[in-house]
Amino acid sequence: MTRTAHLATPDDFDGWRDAARALAIQSVPPDQVIWQVGDTPGDLFAGEAVAHDVPPPAATLRVPRAFIDLARNAILHTEPERFALLYTLLMRLQDQPRLTDDHADPLVRRLELLAKEVRRDIHKMRAFLRFRELPSPQGPRFVAWFEPAHHIVRANAAFFLNRFASLRWSILTPELSLHWDGEALQEGPPATRADAPEGDPVEDVWKAYYASIFNPARVKVGAMLKEMPRKYWHNMPETALVPGLIATAQARESGMIEAARMATGGNAEGAWAALRDEAAACTRCPLYKPATQTVFGEGPIDAALMLVGEQPGDQEDLAGRPFVGPAGQVLDRALGDAGIDRARLYITNAVKHFKFVPRGPRRIHDKPDVPEIDACRWWVEQERMILRPRLTVALGATAARSLFGRTITISRERGRLIDLPDNSGAGWITVHPSFLLRIDDKARADEEYARFVSDLKGAATAIA
Repeated sequence: MTRTAHLATPDDFDGWRDAARALAIQSVPPDQVIWQVGDTPGDLFAGEAVAHDVPPPAATLRVPRAFIDLARNAILHTEPERFALLYTLLMRLQDQPRLTDDHADPLVRRLELLAKEVRRDIHKMRAFLRFRELPSPQGPRFVAWFEPAHHIVRANAAFFLNRFASLRWSILTPELSLHWDGEALQEGPPATRADAPEGDPVEDVWKAYYASIFNPARVKVGAMLKEMPRKYWHNMPETALVPGLIATAQARESGMIEAARMATGGNAEGAWAALRDEAAACTRCPLYKPATQTVFGEGPIDAALMLVGEQPGDQEDLAGRPFVGPAGQVLDRALGDAGIDRARLYITNAVKHFKFVPRGPRRIHDKPDVPEIDACRWWVEQERMILRPRLTVALGATAARSLFGRTITISRERGRLIDLPDNSGAGWITVHPSFLLRIDDKARADEEYARFVSDLKGAATAIA
């Protein structure tokens, strides 16, 4: 016999819980339950059978706390089958009480995904809702318009009550409205965007502040659009500034460096220090997350010769200095054999964070991808802008890609002067010293090492 469970609203968790408890106690199979919100037809098998009211519960059920938390969030989703899916999981829990711990189970995984999307929508409402001030006889009133993706408005009410308890405000949405007069919260009917104000004088102050704190060094357009989709932009006054701020990000960041140069009396050391400090907080690509720290370049700011490697290794990541590990030892030996004093060189890397694959307690080097190289390229360009070296040596393919902006065949281009793009100076290409460490045949290793030393000598001779 088919049963119908009547719920008052799309986010009626208490109504669903009471009905689900009563049905489960009577062992009603999930495929014999119709879930109906208000006068809306049920989401499963609606109209296929005579509906009966759900009887009151005669006993209680024991379910894990994780299920209650999951249900509270998943109920708020717009998925029509959410009530039936949760009831199905509830019934399975009677025989499998630890089922919610099995995140690979298709039903558990699906409901967890619904709950996750709801949590993200709750976060977006809190982050992207903007109040605008309106005058009224009782004093200022603040009104906001928001279009949630799910049934989260009531669930979010407590957040705005706690945060703006001293203000009189209204939140308008297509599903319902919330109105706070300082003493009581009331619900109102659905609204349209036309019911919300377009702006107020405070927005000009806010936009000026937002523009002043906008950090071009940390712009990640893809991540920004993922976290702040364009659908919310019309609610937020500062987003009108975003396209222009992004378009001028590089110029603004160059301005930051130039400002630092001027603030320190026009000296390159001050500008370099400002660049190093800014790079320490770089989040342009995901490599900053597992790395210990940014490994910036080092050496005299007036160095005539600049060496660019690939990326920090394990020891460099821990020490915070470039070329101090095994490849650095090979480089030091080769520089000595070439008659070049490392102390007079500026040495850096194309990528400033260590990319690795964990293997037990070890961290194994992993080659940077093109997007990671390109994301870090700006730092190398600024280092070169400040130092203005007479020659920049690319150690390996990654460094060459960073300097020239394209893939370079090392065997074809190594050991000769090459103009860098945009008339930004001269470049020189050779292998990375780690290449020498990977050669097993001793005779070939000695031959390649001698060629590497010859390349370094040639670079030094080119600027002599």
